[in-house]
Amino acid sequence: MKIPNRSRFQLRLQSAIFLVLFLIAIGLLVTLSREYTAQWDITRNSRNSLSQASIDALKSLSGPVTITAYATQQDPRLGDVRKIIREFISLYRLAKPDLTLKFVDPAEQPQLTRAAGIQANGEMVVEYQGRSEHLTNLNEQMLTSLLTRLTRAGKRIAFYLDGHGERKLDGMANHDLGDFGRKLEAKGFKTASLNLSLAQDVPDNASLLMIASPQVDLMPGEVEKLNKFLERGGNLLWLIDQEPLHGLQPLAETLGLVLTPGTIVDPAAQQLNAAPTIALGAVYGRHPATLGFNLVTAFPYARTISSSEGKGWLATSLIEVAPQGWVETGKLDGTIAYDKNRDTPGPATIAIALERSVEDRSQRVIVVGNGGFLSNTYLGNGGNLDLGLNLFNWLAGDDSLITIPTKAAQDTSLNLSKSAAAVIAIGFLIILPLAFIGVGIGTWWRRRKA
Repeated sequence: MKIPNRSRFQLRLQSAIFLVLFLIAIGLLVTLSREYTAQWDITRNSRNSLSQASIDALKSLSGPVTITAYATQQDPRLGDVRKIIREFISLYRLAKPDLTLKFVDPAEQPQLTRAAGIQANGEMVVEYQGRSEHLTNLNEQMLTSLLTRLTRAGKRIAFYLDGHGERKLDGMANHDLGDFGRKLEAKGFKTASLNLSLAQDVPDNASLLMIASPQVDLMPGEVEKLNKFLERGGNLLWLIDQEPLHGLQPLAETLGLVLTPGTIVDPAAQQLNAAPTIALGAVYGRHPATLGFNLVTAFPYARTISSSEGKGWLATSLIEVAPQGWVETGKLDGTIAYDKNRDTPGPATIAIALERSVEDRSQRVIVVGNGGFLSNTYLGNGGNLDLGLNLFNWLAGDDSLITIPTKAAQDTSLNLSKSAAAVIAIGFLIILPLAFIGVGIGTWWRRRKA
């Protein structure tokens, strides 16, 4: 049957229109793909996405951020360095579109590279509002911490009381807090010791003062300087161990502290092969310093802390431990057992936050019944480091700057039972090959008979 010319023309016209519309649709899809992006992170703990803490930090940046990466096209060890950097920074650009990434080839522009003080291939310079810092490790914790430091209008100075055998923020001994001090420096804090027997007073530029378990008595004049610091609204972190207060009783009275004698015993620690004198923290108060915090923390030889009413402070319980334990008032040698006639059953509060208004400004104090949890020995236990950073950030007025926990890869291995492994092995090594052979023989047989 012969198709009329008119019908042929209509068919060709329809085909041409369809082709044009198809090409337009493809063009629109290409344009939309450039303007809008969508991605899904199907890893178990979303380790390929930014944490909420990083997103909040990016939202707090009020202006553009420029990142200059000094990287060659290829690196003998890492391969395409620029691709690695570009893919990582793209996560940040999704949350902050005015974040700009540009590359400089050190081989092609050596003078510019030397002027920037670049030491390694792939090193980046991050600039924000006239301030800049170098980034050498490409991970979320380092970059977000760097951006956090750049948001600070000025240095946060954390002084720590010295001269009486206190734990030092730059000390290397097991009981000192040197490792934690270095973490504070990485977060934008400047730490400095303060000997009140020499200094006229606590400096006015102190974001906070830390008192960490003095071993000898303070002189009355030093205690008076501490009380004056509190009277004018200074922020304080006081770590109180089992030792006596060594002359700091007037400070405890100013804060309205109630210090109950005894050491907290936590049977839950024994289930983790730890000493029962290590109290495990897992219950945290509804407070900016601990809100949303859900990591387990460890406190060796902790004591209870509470406050009395009528001192003008708003007190909030921060950490509760030992729900199945007790406060041991006897000796800790030999077998430790609960004595209902002498000991106090748990749970026990070992940290409180105090807050009040001084000259229209919020004054903040945190008292923890333990100093060892931030020591070089125990800092790596559970969430001790993250908790310590949160406490310092809150005391310094940086409520929004919280720590970013490392996202460990939780779905990189596949655990199978013996029966499941056997089924998979039989299926792939025997059944599938036999099925392919059968299909091939059947196809050959049909063609041979055709």
